Parts: sequence; structure tokens; C-alpha cells
Amino acid sequence: MNSPVRDLDLRDPYPFFAAHRREHGVYHGGVMDYSRTPEEFRPRDSWSALSWSATNAALRDTETFSSTLYDSTIGVFMGPTILAMGGSRHKAHRNLVAAAFKPQSLQTWEPEIVRPICTALIDEFAERGTADLVREFTFEFPTRVIARLLGLPEEDLPFFRKAAVDIISYTGNYKAAFTASAELQEYFQGHIDQRRSQPTDDIIGDLVAAEIEGEQLTDEAIYSFLRLLLPAGLETTYRSSGNLLYLLLTHPEQFAAVQANRRLLSPAIEEGLRYETPLTLVQRTVTRDTELEGVAIPKGATLDIALGAANRDEQRWERAEEFDIHRKRLPHISFTAGAHTCLGLHLARMETRVALEVLLDRLTGITLLTEDDPHIFGQPFRSPTALPVSFEVAG
Repeated sequence: MNSPVRDLDLRDPYPFFAAHRREHGVYHGGVMDYSRTPEEFRPRDSWSALSWSATNAALRDTETFSSTLYDSTIGVFMGPTILAMGGSRHKAHRNLVAAAFKPQSLQTWEPEIVRPICTALIDEFAERGTADLVREFTFEFPTRVIARLLGLPEEDLPFFRKAAVDIISYTGNYKAAFTASAELQEYFQGHIDQRRSQPTDDIIGDLVAAEIEGEQLTDEAIYSFLRLLLPAGLETTYRSSGNLLYLLLTHPEQFAAVQANRRLLSPAIEEGLRYETPLTLVQRTVTRDTELEGVAIPKGATLDIALGAANRDEQRWERAEEFDIHRKRLPHISFTAGAHTCLGLHLARMETRVALEVLLDRLTGITLLTEDDPHIFGQPFRSPTALPVSFEVAG
């Protein structure tokens, strides 16, 4: 049961999740295939939390289920980040970063940054009548938004987009991840130095000027956070917006309902996040012998917290395996829970809402072209392989 998971269908992992979840909310084994991962990055003893109650409990008990393992996995490439921090150190750094995503900032970013970027992207393909909405829209707009928020030149987009993807894909190609990390450090160091001599009104400028307990952040702390923000800011939003578009396009009645009533956009976004979670798992180290849902888990084990499995728990949602934007709202766990809840969740929701609003304002008759079998794919990151569509320009 603790062998690598090689029978997991990357197109549809949910039957695998459901079969194990129905046996028990916690089981001895992982939900990641480590067959292509270097030995040093593979856990020695994997367990999985699959039910809603088990995942929620584990995420909220940070003393028993610690995130420090990220220091020896993604932290090898990113440096120390708030992903792995705990206690007062985590709280101080989190509060500092959270200040950059305060509601007042979002209110400014929406009309000044996000909506113009989405509009400009659609301008690039609107007259053509066809587009791949992944390549030309859902992957592009979060990249450009993050670049603007950080104050980075638009011409550098291809560089840091590739570097972000290389780092997050470290389990498949750790050499490329090391190279990307070093290149990003050098790149961000130049921007940090510029802002120390000439302050700017952007997130890098805010971090350079920030203090924790009277001391400024070190350069290492700043570029470690920036290396985390790039993939975090790009991955979740581009995947979740692509997932939602795919789900709406393959459920025409619900798509029509959203087009007719934009107040349905918010519940559609939440249902998309629940039904096709863009990041299906996070991991924790078990710090002491413990029990989770009555199952004994030993100290030192690695716990796969399967967000994607928990979000389809039939004990929490009726018809959990159905996509239904009209269902009774219950909080999902796609942004995790507890102390490490995703800092950018409000930005991600706002970006997705604006992207869909602009798309529906500008285009009509949007139809998914299915000849090449576009579909959602992946584990632990999930998103459409492509979204080829035809459409007409509205009004």
C-alpha cells in the first residue's frame, strides 16, 4: 500500500480517491507517483488524508502536522519561505506579506491592472473568431498581472514565466529547477538593489521597505518570497480559471445561466474550485505519534493532504461527483485551511471573476472545439490541456 501510486489516472484521479476514501478517510499510502522523482525527494513512509474531516483537521493542527518538510523539498530550490515556517516566525512573515494583498489594494488593482490586461489580451485574438483560451488567455493574464504587481518589465515575461514553471516542476527535472532558482535570484537581486536606492510603489518596493520587529528583511528573505509568489500566483489562477471555463463550456445549460445572470459567477467560481481543484494535495510531516480519524500514524511519516479528494467527499456534499453551480454553498478546501491558508485567495478569486466578466462582455457564442479532445489533466496540478474555441464578437 505504501508503494508509488502508478495506477492513478492523471486524466481522472477521482475514482481512485473515492475508492480509498470510502474505505477510510485516512489510509497508509500516498497519492503521488514518485517514479520519476530523485530518491532524496521521495518520502519514506507515506499516509494520505482523503476525507473532508481528516484534511481539515490535519491542516488546522500545525503542531502535529508540520509544513517544515518543504524546507527539504521545494525549499531546496526556493530558499526559506512561509510555506515551511511555523509559529511566531510564520505569523510575522505572513502578516507582512498579507499587507500587500489588503482589500484596498484589490480595489485598485481590479480597474487599473486586471481588467485592462484581460481586455488587451482579448483584443489580440477577438477578430480571428477562434482561440486557444489556455495559451492565449488563462495562462497569460495571471502572468501579466503578477508582473505588474511586482513592477517587472513586460519584456521579461517569457523569462520569469519559464523559470516559475521550472521551479514548480522540480520533481521531474531538479537540474532545471536549480538553474531557474539561481537565475531568478540574480534577476530579483537587481530589482531589489534598484528599489533600495529608488523606492517604488509595487510589491518588491513594499518588501524592501518592510520591517519585522524593527529589522528590514534580508535580500534572501525577499527573493525567496518572490520565487514563491511567481509560481503560486501563476499556477493556481491560470489553472483554476481554465478549469472553470472548461467546466462551463462542457455544461452548456450552466454556462448559459452564468451568461444570463452574472451574479452566478461567484458560485460558479467556488464550484469550479471544489469540483476541479487546481492543486490537489499539500504535504505535512507528522511530528509525533498521533491518530487521525482513529487511524494511528507514526512520528516522522509524510502525510499527503488530498484537497482534491476532500472536495468530493460524499459525506459533505450531495452529488459530490457532479458539477453544479446552483448547489447549496459549503466552504471547500482548495485554498487549504488554518494558519497556511493561501494568502492570494482573494486576488485569485478577483482575477478569475474579472477574466470571465471581460470574456463574456466581449465574446458571444463561445463553443468548445472538441476534435483534439481537450480535457483536464494532471496530479497534483490540474488544468486543461487546451481550450480551443470558436466565437463571435459581441455587439
